[in-house]
Amino acid sequence: MTPPKPLSEKAANKKLAAARRAEREKRRRLVRRIGWTCGSALLIAAIAVLVANRPPKPGEKVDIMADQSHIASPTSPHKPYNTDPPTSGQHVEYIAPWGVHKEPVAKEILVHNLEDAGVVIYYNGSADADTVAKLEEVVKRYSRYVLVNPYPDMPNAITLTAWGRIDRLDTFDEKRITDFIQAYKGIDHHPRSG
Repeated sequence: MTPPKPLSEKAANKKLAAARRAEREKRRRLVRRIGWTCGSALLIAAIAVLVANRPPKPGEKVDIMADQSHIASPTSPHKPYNTDPPTSGQHVEYIAPWGVHKEPVAKEILVHNLEDAGVVIYYNGSADADTVAKLEEVVKRYSRYVLVNPYPDMPNAITLTAWGRIDRLDTFDEKRITDFIQAYKGIDHHPRSG
């Protein structure tokens, strides 16, 4: 057997240059992989910080009642609501007009307003004329999805309701009220099929 021929200097340099290029490419791929990994980790961390620091949704979360079926009229028997005023449950097939109501509207109607993307603001019999006027002014800013309604026997002065959300206030707080409205108005809650 004959020994292999020694490489010429030119061939040896080519082989060495090819090995160096391969090593540089290997390092570049490694740096890219590390960059993608670090970038992905930073993105995930940034999202986690944003989620952890976002302000809580206004009001208290309330369980959605399982039965959301229609009843024939506001006086028809139905399952008791899990909150007072209600935030979900059985209701009639129609809604109350959006806006200001001077006379109490049946809860069985207003529940459908909530399901139809609305926010209902209640005030009790102890609310003075100034408080009622302020509530009405807030509601008049919205052409749809918000209404104010008297509820004389309610224990607290003002209650804000949306589908599955409730907030009880002892005094008028415009920011708290508008934050609640902005968070929940316009979100339809009809069950989806399919």
